[in-house]
Amino acid sequence: MNLPNILTLSRILMIPVFVIIYYLPAYWSYLVSAGIFGLAAATDWLDGYLARKLDQSTPFGAFLDPVADKLMVAVALTVLIESHASFILTIPATVIIGREIVISALREWMAEIGSRGSVAVSYIGKIKTTAQMVAIIMLLAFPPGVVWNHVGTVLLYVAAVLTLWSMVLYLKAAWPDLFPEKQAD
Repeated sequence: MNLPNILTLSRILMIPVFVIIYYLPAYWSYLVSAGIFGLAAATDWLDGYLARKLDQSTPFGAFLDPVADKLMVAVALTVLIESHASFILTIPATVIIGREIVISALREWMAEIGSRGSVAVSYIGKIKTTAQMVAIIMLLAFPPGVVWNHVGTVLLYVAAVLTLWSMVLYLKAAWPDLFPEKQAD
């Protein structure tokens, strides 16, 4: 167990704390839950940076990091869908969660056939993640009807479009392995 792996595990441990605080009947619960999510997003960047900088990348960390990311984002989006009860927020949230499931399955399958490198994280994926994290923080921090919540919703749509774009890029890269052409005899 090293520092990057501890940071990754901390993201998973923050999930129930985040949910409990979000649902507390207190005026500060939105801001504090947004802060917890923001801290989790920062540890996502920090654990990867430290793993590379300190040469502490491990197979366990490589497995757990995307799991922690997907769990935190999926739980946050689910909480937001429930609390906002709006199809306007449900649409991009569903696109984002659905894409994460598809790409996770694709990466697992590609790793199984030894072609994981062809579905590595793209630059678009990094921009998508940033837009998504900022959007979720804004949506958590500000209740529906507040201007910053509307800005967060627009940013979540931007993240959803980038999500679809990056999914197309992943599928395009994996296409030859998904649908190999038959060799002519």
